[in-house]
Amino acid sequence: MARADTAARALLREFQIAAAPVDPFALACGLDVQVVPQSLDDDVSGMLLRRDGQSVIGVNCNHSLLRQRFTVAHELGHLRMHRGRPLILDTDTRVNYRNTVSSMATDREEVEANRFAAALLAPETLVRAAVRQTSFRTVDELVTQLADTFKLSEIAMTYRLMNLGIISGPAN
Repeated sequence: MARADTAARALLREFQIAAAPVDPFALACGLDVQVVPQSLDDDVSGMLLRRDGQSVIGVNCNHSLLRQRFTVAHELGHLRMHRGRPLILDTDTRVNYRNTVSSMATDREEVEANRFAAALLAPETLVRAAVRQTSFRTVDELVTQLADTFKLSEIAMTYRLMNLGIISGPAN
């Protein structure tokens, strides 16, 4: 099992979460991480700021709520798994940004944070149970229903189902 999956499971277990949808905003609050909605450039989804033992997640309030949920979960992944990025605002401040580069997941830490977010918002055991309990005729129907259950975008749900080996690819 990947480190991101293990870290997401540990956080869910820590907060005794066993049902969907998972609320990443509540998890941040439970971790004493302030979430600050702010208007950011469209290609920036959010950021993680750590300073003096405190953490703040900035999330683009212009993005859809589904995207904001994924962004907060992504930043929680950075918080739990990564020491911080080299961009330093002050001598003791580090920032992680979620932007178009991170969403393409080319950087190892960004790939890991995306995987953490998916595992946090759509835990494997809950996804597999939901698939068994869902009536559907097409992959599109399955994706739509599960996206609604887990409060994910349909594209994020499609990738999660593909990564879990439940579907082979998006329906056309």
